Amino acid sequence: MASTSVQGITSSSSYPPPLYMYDVFLSFRGKDTRNNFTSHLYSNLKQRGIDVYMDDRELERGKTIEPALWKAIEESRFSVIIFSRDYASSPWCLDELVKIVQCMKEMGQTVLPVFYDVDPSEFYDVDPSEVIERKRKYEEAFVEHEQNFKENLEKVRNWKDCLSTVANLSGWDVRNRNELESIKIIVEYISYKLSITLPTINKKLVAIDSRVEVLNGYIGEEVGKAIFIGICGMGGIGKTTVARVVYDRIRWQFEGSCFLANVREVFAEKDGRRRLQEQLLSEILMERASVWDSSRGIEMIKRRLRLKKILLILDDVDDKEQLEFLAEEPGWFGPGSRIIITSRDKKVVTGNNNNRIYEAEKLNDDDALMLFSQKASKNDHPAEDFVELSKQVVGYANGLPLALEVIGSFLYDRSIPEWKSAINRMNEIPHGKIIDVLRISFDGLHESDKKIFLDIACFLMGFKIDRITRILESRGFHAGIGIPILIEKSLISVSRDQVWMHNLLQIMGKEIVRCESPEEPGRRSRLWTYEDVCLALMDNTGKEKIEAIFLDMLGIKEAQWNMKAFSKMSKLRLLKINNVQLSEGPEDLSNKLRFLEWHSYPSKSLPAGLQVDELVELHMANSSIEQLWYGCKILQEFRISRT
Repeated sequence: MASTSVQGITSSSSYPPPLYMYDVFLSFRGKDTRNNFTSHLYSNLKQRGIDVYMDDRELERGKTIEPALWKAIEESRFSVIIFSRDYASSPWCLDELVKIVQCMKEMGQTVLPVFYDVDPSEFYDVDPSEVIERKRKYEEAFVEHEQNFKENLEKVRNWKDCLSTVANLSGWDVRNRNELESIKIIVEYISYKLSITLPTINKKLVAIDSRVEVLNGYIGEEVGKAIFIGICGMGGIGKTTVARVVYDRIRWQFEGSCFLANVREVFAEKDGRRRLQEQLLSEILMERASVWDSSRGIEMIKRRLRLKKILLILDDVDDKEQLEFLAEEPGWFGPGSRIIITSRDKKVVTGNNNNRIYEAEKLNDDDALMLFSQKASKNDHPAEDFVELSKQVVGYANGLPLALEVIGSFLYDRSIPEWKSAINRMNEIPHGKIIDVLRISFDGLHESDKKIFLDIACFLMGFKIDRITRILESRGFHAGIGIPILIEKSLISVSRDQVWMHNLLQIMGKEIVRCESPEEPGRRSRLWTYEDVCLALMDNTGKEKIEAIFLDMLGIKEAQWNMKAFSKMSKLRLLKINNVQLSEGPEDLSNKLRFLEWHSYPSKSLPAGLQVDELVELHMANSSIEQLWYGCKILQEFRISRT
């Protein structure tokens, strides 16, 4: 009972996002099933604590259906349609059906057909010209409708289309089956689906249609093939939201569908891979599936789904091993299937399957301001007194939806002084919820790649990629592979050969370093502010952890540093000091130093013990230096600048 084509994403709805009042809406022909199957199903659902809307009056009470009934349909998560022999004879039932199909397509409602005492084949290609030969009940009903609605045949055609649409959905044929057993299966399925129901997206989604438009092309192409589609991007960029919208809008076009949320997190739990396999099979097959072990689970997925056209969302995948147990290749699934994977790591979703990749983009300033305003003031635009402050937040968030929502929610219903204080604070210490999401990608890195990321965040952003590679390779950081990994994981990007990252990722990196020792800068690995460097150089103790200092002042700043402190920095490998006026230079510098830039260097020579031949770059503009070193040095890949 599945449709044979993928139509792409339905156009955006004029409806507001649903706020559910009911779990289930029951659609039925009263005189056929009210006092038997429907009432028994209703009672069993209620006994399981499921909120059910069942109209207990005869529908033939008037010429039109009451608005309250439309509202009940719109406010239900599921609609269960019980098709009985005379269901199609009732214009009111058919109007109800049209409304349900509309909600399914435009609001993502789940529709479950139950074929009570009719053959599902009666729903296909209903043609009045064949009535005499085939004498099918539903065809007879439509012959009568065409006679009664001669002035509105479009309405009749719409009824037919909706019947055909619902017949293509997965449901239950309960003819000649034990009624109690059939009801038990239906109730258990709905109960299970409700237990894993995704949170409702009950907010206006800013710029969502422009984001899904690209996916529409991928989903609609190559109708006869199963294809994989990756949605990639940094944490908080909106990958899951886009996937949710796509899922809600098109799942009705497939024989079965499943949204596996938080794959990374669940997979890492005890027995997680087996539980994910069970959820995948149970949701798609609409029955309780038991997987004894994950190896058998792979075979079950391939065997049970290889001929089934499905929609599968795998959300937050961070390792190809997860795909090996859930959806390794298109051949596991039937023709026309769509497997959509969200990941921060492009490498996870690329391979031999010719996967399509959609890179989620940050919001432009106008959309960002609207999203922030919706959270901060419950309006699409900020109040006049808050416009400039709102723009400051938008600039800080730099198009990241997560940051706009978190900060907007925090500032809601607060005064202007509170806004100003909060904005000043977040520039120094970022919001914890934002950092928690962004840090997931960082925590999964190899230790060497973490160091590369922190060096870029604290010092090297904007440098050319070849220059960064050369500097970091000199200390054995394997930047030749590390930088591509950071790009794949959406932690950095390259534009015109320069390396960049989102400003919130940069802030996160600096916060990670600050938290190494919040109160004692001298015990951190990297320093970049004048205040922290001054604190670290007040004495010559406890400097062993410092690996890099980059101090680039806009104007000349006088300082009184204890220059002996440099002799304690045995791990120092990067040193840049610009526009700091000192009376003397350091007595010693680490033999691990690979990058040295010191404008206005105060001494006439570098420390005697410095291994200059290990330097990759040396920049000494406007310095007092007269001689770099004594004796002969063999220099390899060395760049020197004095101006």
